[in-house]
Amino acid sequence: MTGIGMWTIARDSPQLAAIVDPDGRTITYGELASEADRIARGLREAGLGAGDTVALLLPNGADMLTAYFAAAQIGLHVVPLNWHLTAAELGYIVSDSGARAFIAHERFAGAAPAAGSSAASRFAVGHIPGFAPLSTLGAGGSGRPDSRTLGALMVYTSGTSGRPKGVRRPLLGLDPDDVPPVSLWFFGLFGLRPFDDHVHLCCSPLYHTAVMNFAVISIQFGHTVVVMDHWDAAQFLRLVDRHRVTHSHMVPTQFRRLLALPADVRAASDVTSMRAMIHGAAPCPQPVKRDMLDWWGPVVIEYYAASEGGGTLITAPEWLQRPGSVGRAWPGSRVRVLDDDGKDTPPGEPGQVYLQMGDATFEYHGDAEKTRASWRDRMFTVGDIGYLDDEGYLYLCDRASDVIITGGVNVYPAEIEAELTVHPAVADAAVFGIPHDEWGEEIKAVVQPGPHATPGPPLTEDLLMFLAARLAKFKLPRTIDYVTELPRDPNGKLYKRLLRDPYWSGRDRAI
Repeated sequence: MTGIGMWTIARDSPQLAAIVDPDGRTITYGELASEADRIARGLREAGLGAGDTVALLLPNGADMLTAYFAAAQIGLHVVPLNWHLTAAELGYIVSDSGARAFIAHERFAGAAPAAGSSAASRFAVGHIPGFAPLSTLGAGGSGRPDSRTLGALMVYTSGTSGRPKGVRRPLLGLDPDDVPPVSLWFFGLFGLRPFDDHVHLCCSPLYHTAVMNFAVISIQFGHTVVVMDHWDAAQFLRLVDRHRVTHSHMVPTQFRRLLALPADVRAASDVTSMRAMIHGAAPCPQPVKRDMLDWWGPVVIEYYAASEGGGTLITAPEWLQRPGSVGRAWPGSRVRVLDDDGKDTPPGEPGQVYLQMGDATFEYHGDAEKTRASWRDRMFTVGDIGYLDDEGYLYLCDRASDVIITGGVNVYPAEIEAELTVHPAVADAAVFGIPHDEWGEEIKAVVQPGPHATPGPPLTEDLLMFLAARLAKFKLPRTIDYVTELPRDPNGKLYKRLLRDPYWSGRDRAI
């Protein structure tokens, strides 16, 4: 068996399939390495060196992964951009990151010129006025670029509660040809080994940290990575069947859409090749997870982490014994739940969740105060509220910024949302606090009705009666509004602030 690492595999097995693009084109390891070397040479010629930043506005596919490997082998911080953002939002990230180079796809030609205006060098896949063709970058030379050293992803937080901040990690001077031990350890948590006939299906946007990491590590392990351009539940099943996919990374929203497919569509594809259906990023309602376990079997594995790090993991058998838990700390990491005084809370008592991943560190680029506030005794928090049980299993309640304080009592919207989404007339739901002169806040629910549900007072009455049988009275929404679609990004992240802020216009609320 050949050694691992993208460039090692490209040397020893150049014809091995590395990437299957959304259009069905197969890119071999040899082709991937050659293109990554060419682009890296060109970036060097453009004056970029270790510690500099490159921003990528590219769709899912080989172009994004090739650009990542090119930049990563010459020590660049790589900022993958969310193509759903406006030109102004993109421009803020490009400028804030200090990107010296900006690579965009012609699909985003409308936003790219303004978004990349602060970058000294701009390159395009296809044609964008004012951009040099990426196909010509480094084309005059050959071989690997000079001064190779491993770079790092620099992903920007979603910005649901303010301006996004880049999570910037120190460069460690590692050899790009070597697979970092942390990658071997991380995939080992899910039982994923090098080669072993593994095929990874990337079904979410590569600008997300976990999505990019799963695709990159899979390639480093000699796994073929099949990439979807956009989410389509039926197409996902067809690709699993066609390519005998062994592992994928998903979010609960995608689970719901798979389960909503007609029975004959679900039955038409063979999914028995799947060995690890990994999910995280958002809370998964217990009935949804049970239905996935009934369908896919014990291959469903949940973990808890963030762009900043992680984390916990729980297998299917463990979850069935402790429904609702996100698991215990990864080997080599720690999880603590602390009160406002920094003391460990007793089992079952909520507090702020803190994590530690060995000696790994990060900073929020350009925000020393946010960095300082996130760290305590070598542990960091992303603002989640949760509790530990007697055996160290973590249960999440909500984000600290989302907790509703009504009449002096803490109410966790995620609990109410999980119950609402079980109702057959509800496709999606968001719960948050709005101003109340006497109680401070009252509970508001916003519901996206299912395709056969009619919004209005009868549905509201039905939903409140449904919740009353499942939740304490003080947790019940006072009012329910209806929208055609909740504002979520493609990875399932709910932009709750867009719903909540209008109610707080002119009022004070801690965010």
